[in-house]
Parts: sequence; structure tokens; C-alpha cells
Amino acid sequence: MSEKLLIRNARIISPGVDVEGSVLISGGKIESVFTGADAPATGNFSVLDVSGDMLLPGFIDVHCHGKAGADFSDPAPGSLETVAKAKVKEGVTSVFATTLTLPESDLAVTCTQAREYAKNRTGAKIPGIHLEGPFINPKCLGAQNPDFVREPDAAMVDRLNAIYPVKRISYAPECGAGPEFAAQMISRGIVPSGAHTAAKFAEFKAAYDKGLRHLTHFCNQMTPLHHRDIGMVGAGLLLRNTVTELICDLIHVSAPMVQLIFQVKDCDHIMLISDAMRAAGMPDGSYTLGGLPVTVQNGAARLTSNGALAGSTLAICDALKNVANVTGLPLSELVKTTSLNAAREHGLAGLGKIETGYTADLVLLSDDFKVRQVFIDGAGCL
Repeated sequence: MSEKLLIRNARIISPGVDVEGSVLISGGKIESVFTGADAPATGNFSVLDVSGDMLLPGFIDVHCHGKAGADFSDPAPGSLETVAKAKVKEGVTSVFATTLTLPESDLAVTCTQAREYAKNRTGAKIPGIHLEGPFINPKCLGAQNPDFVREPDAAMVDRLNAIYPVKRISYAPECGAGPEFAAQMISRGIVPSGAHTAAKFAEFKAAYDKGLRHLTHFCNQMTPLHHRDIGMVGAGLLLRNTVTELICDLIHVSAPMVQLIFQVKDCDHIMLISDAMRAAGMPDGSYTLGGLPVTVQNGAARLTSNGALAGSTLAICDALKNVANVTGLPLSELVKTTSLNAAREHGLAGLGKIETGYTADLVLLSDDFKVRQVFIDGAGCL
């Protein structure tokens, strides 16, 4: 079989693009994009006729803890690989191994496992680590473990980053030397993000002035909008160049709030995430997150002890479907939120668009957003 593949008769959806056409893949890259019926009828390539299905850049999930019964923070060998393989089934071609508020030794295990997985990848790519915690406000734990909370520590991040690249760190900017920590992370090429925080607007603004531009799972576990202090939620709406992560399962954020966010902010500054935990892709029942018991009922994951939301069971393909239904915005805009924004913010060159020269990380979806096929470096994965 030829190393080249022509995906014919696709609805090509890329930032600013929504056309009928075909895509020629060669050597793991997009060699050509043809509109209409311009693609060659024959040639030195295999043909996959997709009969009008949607072809999008592969999803990049920068905030995911687990799936299929496994967690990126599990010490058991093979857990990380289980999650990476399962993520492909929802159209994810790159996923950040997202950790929890745990001891440094446990975080080092995840970094080590990611490094070993990268040597012989069998599922989604893992470009790096997303440290969610342990540098959070103990009053805003959500489903994080209070036993391991500590103040921001750049030296600790350096030690983990030396094992495997840390791409993002979610932390409370009001704790310790929060603004300076943002600047330290940026100088290392790591994206700092406000999370699990009780920061008032002025406290956030101090870190913003040092370069903090990202907000983790926007609206969840952060100071809400109030008319006397607009807090973190108000900051994300007012300062439009902030990038806001959204868990669009319509549980973490209501449909009207999703509408409001997309009306106030443009699609260049919103990023869809799953924040999925090990119960994603699994039946309702009893699970754990960071050692804490979790009960999943009707797809909603909550701490058994107090009912706090404990991650999600969301798939990115469903998040995109939800947002499309709620907002009515064109997919050529919404597709920025599932891949391009993450690629741009984290320096993942060649990802996020269907254009000549870009990496052939692609997802093929039916009209109802069901995943038909996934391509990573041009190779079919389903």
C-alpha cells in the first residue's frame, strides 16, 4: 500500500475554513488540500472516501486526569498508556498528563512514566505534563487532597521539568509569591494558570501584570463575579486576552453561562477541556480521584464525602457538540477551541489546522459528532 493517503469527499473544518474537499497525506504531514472536486482521480496514493463526514484537526486536551478506569497519577505501570489509548476514541490526538495535589515523589512517577511512554507511543501523544496543584488555596480544594497542598515552589517544578516537560501549571496566584511565580514559569516556557483560588481581582491583576493569562476550568473553584469585587470570573470576562478553559459537559458550567462566555470572549481565547477522571468511558459507580472516594451517577462525578464535583466523564467530541448546540456558532470558529488555541499557547508547532505542511493529526466525525476515525501522524488509529 502507498504511504500516501487521500481522504476524499470530506467536509473540511479548520480555523476559518468550512469546505467540501479532500486532503492528501504523505509522510505524516498534510501534502495538499483540495476544495470541491479538484482532487486527482488516481495517483500513487490510497483513497479513503468519507462521504461528507467532518474532518477536523485532532483534538488537544490540555486538562485530563484519566479515562477507562485509569488515572495519569496512578503508580501502576501501564496506567498512563491506558488513558492515552482511550483518549484516541474521543478524537484526541494529543493530551497533557494532568496530575493532582500529591507529594512530589508521586508527581515524579507520572513524569517518568510519560517519558517512557513517549519512547514508544501507542495512543495519543503526550507533549507534556499539566501540574494541577499542589500550589493551590486550601480553601478552594474542590476534589484535591488537602494533605499535600503547599505554596508555589519553582525549584520543585524545575525538578519535575527535568524528568519530562511541564507544559502548564495550575496554581492559586494569591498564595505565596504568586505573581513572581507566574513570571518564573513563563521564563521557563511553562504556562501558568489561575486555579483553585480565592483571589480577589486585585490579587489576580498582580499576577496578570507578571504575565498570567490563563484560567483553569473557568468558573469552577474560583472567586465568582460580584458587583463589588469581580473576582477571577470577572477577570476572565473583563480581560479578554485571558484564555479560559471550559468543561462543557453542561454540569460544571450551565448552558446560559456557556452562552455568556462565548458572547463576551472570542473563540481565540476559549479552550475546551475534559477535566476527565478515571470514570470517563466507564459505567456509573464508585471510583477514586487522588485517593478520595468518588461516586458517579448519571455521568456526574462527585466526592462521596461532600458532593463536590470531582472532575468529569466528558469526551471532547461531546464538549464540541454541546457548545455547537448551545451557541450556534460556526464550527470553523469553534474548532479553534479544540486544538489551535492549545497548540499556539503551548508551542506545539504544526498542529491545529488542516493546511499544507501541518502534521496530519486529524479526527473524522459524523454529523452527530461521533468519532469515525482518528489519524496521528497520518496513521489511522481506530
